[in-house]
Amino acid sequence: MRRTLFTAALLVAALSFAGCSSPTDAGAGTTPTPTATVSDLSGDLTIYAAASLGKAFDELAMKFEQENPGVTVKPIVYDGSSTLATQLIEGAPADVFASADQKNMQKVVDAKLAADPERFASNTLVIAMPKGNPGKVTSLQDLTSPDLTVVLCAPEVPCGAASKTLLADQGVTVTPASLEQNVTAVLTKVAAGDADAGLVYATDVLGNDDVESIVPTGAQDVVNHYPIVSLTDAANPDAAAAFVDYVLSDEGQQVLAGLGFGAP
Repeated sequence: MRRTLFTAALLVAALSFAGCSSPTDAGAGTTPTPTATVSDLSGDLTIYAAASLGKAFDELAMKFEQENPGVTVKPIVYDGSSTLATQLIEGAPADVFASADQKNMQKVVDAKLAADPERFASNTLVIAMPKGNPGKVTSLQDLTSPDLTVVLCAPEVPCGAASKTLLADQGVTVTPASLEQNVTAVLTKVAAGDADAGLVYATDVLGNDDVESIVPTGAQDVVNHYPIVSLTDAANPDAAAAFVDYVLSDEGQQVLAGLGFGAP
């Protein structure tokens, strides 16, 4: 009988101790669930970006807005880097500028509109042809044929400067049917069958079923590096700096790599 009473007393004491323990004690040794942080960034964000960045920056902007719900990225202004640089120098309002080359970025820096841009991606050229390759293009040399309609970017545009260098390096002279102000215009003419071939970036042809492409000899030696910067007079400097950081982050770099861009 005494043994039974003693056992019962121990059981009551154990239950009383358990009932007095705190939730912290009960969860000792476990990892607490992290509390999600909400970005305090807000306002509109205006981005000027090279035409070849269209698909990539649309995705980056969408993801950036998801992580910063208070920020609204306005429709991104895409065009040739030289055109964008001129617009910025003439007073167009923007928070972020991403160029397809250092030359046009330097124009903006020299105008005291930005400082310390950072490289975030690279790109190389390919020859793009309409689906089925009706002109039977197999090399840069084929682009010299008078029977073919070839379109190129204008030389002041990054893709045009790169095309000029590539053709010169390979000793090829091409007389284009037109010189376009951005790489998107070149690709559009090729995809529509209005041109037999054109030089565009490798990233431009990915996922485009209306074109075929080949990597020309020497393309690996002509690399365009893309710089990005938060502009000095940005109306939303905090969001601008955060977007630049996002593009440079591991997540941003994964998006760019997934769309065919090379490392900075």
